Amino acid sequence: MDQKSPVERVADFLHYCFDRPVTIFREKIVEPNQQKYPWYHQKFRRVPTVDQCYTDDRLCIFEADEQFKRDRIVDGEICDILKQRYEDCVVYQGEADQKRCQPLLDAYEYAAGAWFSKYGDVGVLPNSRNALMKQKHRMVWERRHGKIGVTPRESGPYPYRWAEFDPNMNRGKRVPDSIQPTPQDK
Repeated sequence: MDQKSPVERVADFLHYCFDRPVTIFREKIVEPNQQKYPWYHQKFRRVPTVDQCYTDDRLCIFEADEQFKRDRIVDGEICDILKQRYEDCVVYQGEADQKRCQPLLDAYEYAAGAWFSKYGDVGVLPNSRNALMKQKHRMVWERRHGKIGVTPRESGPYPYRWAEFDPNMNRGKRVPDSIQPTPQDK
C-alpha cells in the first residue's frame, strides 16, 4: 500500500500546478535561447555619461554615477593586477636583475597616473559630476599653463610667475620662504 498522506497530496498538487509549468518553461524555452558569455563578470551596457545628461534628468545622472562607480572599481583592479605582476616579477627575478621588470613597472606607473588623474582627489563620496568638474578644471589649467608635469610656459595670455604670487596680499611685506622669485626678477 502506497497511500500518501493528505499533506503530501496537497504538496504534490501544488508542485504540479505551480512549480512544474515554470520549470518546463525555463528548461524548454528560456535556457535554449539564452546567450552564453565567455567572460566571468557581468557585462553592463554603457549608459550616457553625465555630460550627455540633462541637468534635471535624475535617472540619467544616477545611471552615470553607477557606471562611474563600476569603472572606478574596474580601473582600480587593473592597477592592482599590474602592481601584483610587477611585485611577482621582482620576487622571481631577484633584486639584482630588475631590468626585466621595468616594462611592468612602467605600465603600472602609467595606469596609476591615469587612475589618479581621473579618480583621485574627487572627494569623500566620488561621483561622475565631481570627476567631470575635475576634468574641466584640469583642461583649463593645461590651456593656461601647459601640460601638468612639464616646465610651465612663460608666454601666453596668462603668464604665471611665482614671484608675483602673494596669497596673503602682503603688499611688500615678507613673502613665505616657499615662494622663491624667478632668476629674471632678481
